[in-house]
Amino acid sequence: MKSIDGLKFAEMIKMGAHHLYQNADYVDSLNVFPVPDGDTGTNMNLSMTSGAKEADEKAVTHLGQTAQALSKGLLMGARGNSGVILSQLFRGFGKAIEEESTVDGVKFAAALKYGVETAYKAVMKPVEGTILTVAKDAANSGVEKAALTDDFIAVMEAILEESKASLERTPDLLPVLKEVGVVDSGGQGLVYVYEGFLACLRGEELPARTVVHSMDDLVNAEHHRSIQGFMNTEDIEFGYCTEFMVKFDNEKMQTNPYDESDFRKALSEFGDSLLVISDEEVAKVHIHTEEPGDALNYGQKFGSLIKIKIENMREQHSEIVGKNYSVQTMPKKDTSKHPYAIITVAMGKGIAELLRSVGASAVIEGGQTMNPSTEDIVKAIEEVGAERVLILPNNKNIIMAAEQAAEILGIEAAVVPTKTVPEGLAAILAFNPEAEVSVNAVAMAEAASHVKTGQVTHAVRDTSIDGVEITKDDFMGISGGKIIISSPSLEEVMKTLLTSLIDEDDEIVTILYGEDVKKEDASSIASYVEDTFSHAEVELYNGKQPLYPYIISVE
Repeated sequence: MKSIDGLKFAEMIKMGAHHLYQNADYVDSLNVFPVPDGDTGTNMNLSMTSGAKEADEKAVTHLGQTAQALSKGLLMGARGNSGVILSQLFRGFGKAIEEESTVDGVKFAAALKYGVETAYKAVMKPVEGTILTVAKDAANSGVEKAALTDDFIAVMEAILEESKASLERTPDLLPVLKEVGVVDSGGQGLVYVYEGFLACLRGEELPARTVVHSMDDLVNAEHHRSIQGFMNTEDIEFGYCTEFMVKFDNEKMQTNPYDESDFRKALSEFGDSLLVISDEEVAKVHIHTEEPGDALNYGQKFGSLIKIKIENMREQHSEIVGKNYSVQTMPKKDTSKHPYAIITVAMGKGIAELLRSVGASAVIEGGQTMNPSTEDIVKAIEEVGAERVLILPNNKNIIMAAEQAAEILGIEAAVVPTKTVPEGLAAILAFNPEAEVSVNAVAMAEAASHVKTGQVTHAVRDTSIDGVEITKDDFMGISGGKIIISSPSLEEVMKTLLTSLIDEDDEIVTILYGEDVKKEDASSIASYVEDTFSHAEVELYNGKQPLYPYIISVE
């Protein structure tokens, strides 16, 4: 076989998606944190299934058109960071071959490589030792093999072989994987997709499904845990992760002609981790800088600024996980009077009600089993029907899907990158209905950065991480994304967690208790806070959230 057409590619997609589906539970179980919410497999599976469904329904002989269908399905179905990265990988792939009716090994491998470049650009702070690395190494191997042979199957074999080898090397690149002694889960999911591709080309049955025998036997790292956990805050030289888009203005550009190379060179003087992508209408900028205003002022020389996002990386240093969803919206607002909408994500009916009470227009409500897709977020926004939208993910694994939703909406939208429900509540309270979207996004992110979050959940297996010995079914206290205590005593975990979170400058402690917690037990915890930290005011709410007995906000 020297080439494939669109119909053959659709078959490859179907087998790759099915193989990932068969092994989604295994990938889900590969999570360095022993919390009951491993979701990489679920997210990748649902994302790929959405893409495969679209490709199957619209498959034609023309490969470029079939690839575009896959890209659209993946874009709308993308869930979680892993799903978004997968969608970006095949978005770039489809873009590279959109005019091709068939491709040989050379063009296929080159398209995968272009897809990798697209995926890297989509990630704000790419980390090696993840699905990105596996995809990059595999594509490069395919390019090298295609230069030596015209056998398409041989090229796919090289791609799969290197993806497996790269997966095994991930612990050498990412400290958290080395610490636990395992490989990256997102990369594992991609390997399953490529195994399906090759099985289709060979006309063989899919490889055997990986059986999850026991959660206790499986410890692996979710690739979205931040590398920042292994660096000191004071080591961050440029403290503000700044993103914005410049909508070109012809009048301004007569005075300041735009050249991407010169534009990038000038911006590089303001910081590092610079990324510039531009076309005829806009330039998208990502940079780490100590003076965000300088970068914004320079960009404004070429046009108007849109979609501004600034994160204080010294403050926003930690990450929390979470998933599951069902959309609940308020009645459509009168957009002539209320042009704004705040779309947010939560788990637990009580928390959803609380978010709506402080100003959320729609809540994509859920617990710890699934992240909303890009399409779910878009539909929630369309249901509200506002002219301008702010999206609060309240979960680090939903931020990328939210950003994709914001990009494809036909209205002014911005993402406030909240990673927890407490951050989301603080952000909403900082909302100013008279301010521009970009101004609100910055102010709300700043408000969210001052909130400390604590969570309590139970361990799903025995393990050891960050110096804490953890036993299955113990309660774990998580402060700012880091497990600080594990104990069979919920009371002990709560007292230790509260002591780690509250200091003499804190004024308000909000406790959200879950669906399995009795009100009297939660009241007892609130009394402990009042007695122990008399300077702090305590607020107690029935959040009704699953799996997490307590969520704590301190500010």
